Amino acid sequence: YFANKGYVVLSVNYRSGIGYGREFRNAPGRGGRGNTEYRDIKAAGEYLRDRPDVDPARIGLWGLSYGGILTAQGLARDSDLFAAGVDIAGVHLWGNSIDPESVSYRSSSVSEVENWTSPVLLIHGDDDRNVAFSQTVGLVQLLRAQGVPHELIVFPDDVHDFLLHERWLITFNATDGFFDRYLRGEEAVTSGGRR
Repeated sequence: YFANKGYVVLSVNYRSGIGYGREFRNAPGRGGRGNTEYRDIKAAGEYLRDRPDVDPARIGLWGLSYGGILTAQGLARDSDLFAAGVDIAGVHLWGNSIDPESVSYRSSSVSEVENWTSPVLLIHGDDDRNVAFSQTVGLVQLLRAQGVPHELIVFPDDVHDFLLHERWLITFNATDGFFDRYLRGEEAVTSGGRR
């Protein structure tokens, strides 16, 4: 989809992903125990930055669920590398601890929100049973406090993977507009308030 829109696309099978055996799947320090899989996302961004066919100032992230987690990580930790991102139903605080010394907190994007400068589009169904909607609400409050540009789309009464096809159309159209504005620098085009 994004390649068809003219973007160079790299889809990362980060550590703890599937297809490379149990050791890869159960990588140490993953998730709330260190979020080591983010290293693979950062390495992918650095790879793209160094390619001659990629504008290093226009690298974006897009992810759903765990991809949303990693999108938020990229923007919080490396806004100098990632210019914008779309985070769909991501976790932003691992566990319940807000103790800045805990591993789970340090593994969370909220722990580095003060470094976050890149714009983000957040999309979430408010009846998500996989990732609490409060994860996105909490992040929005922190982004507002930091003055980080952000947009929010909430799908009422919808779940983690969106039940209605129309919501996916809205998601992809909103992503197109967001990336056009923040990665391509194009003015938003609207038609009667609709995209």
